Amino acid sequence: MYVILVYDIICDEKGRKILPKVFKICKKYLVHIQNSVFEGNLSKANSLALQKELDVYIRKDKDSVIMFHTREERWMNKDFLGKTDDKTSNFL
Repeated sequence: MYVILVYDIICDEKGRKILPKVFKICKKYLVHIQNSVFEGNLSKANSLALQKELDVYIRKDKDSVIMFHTREERWMNKDFLGKTDDKTSNFL
């Protein structure tokens, strides 16, 4: 499956320590394309492994990771980790 992953880590004192760890985990599985954006093809097993590794560091009340999964470009599913703020829900 093709995945686009975006993350937002609050850069408070703890966040500055979390940010490089999240970046390194994402880079292990996907291609870094822009600041906090990654993309690439993942198997279902690798997608779950990536989510499990990130879940260790993401603070549920402050940080967020969104993974867009698609087999075809016109269909997409989103998985939210941490704080959910769906700003794309207004898209037609």
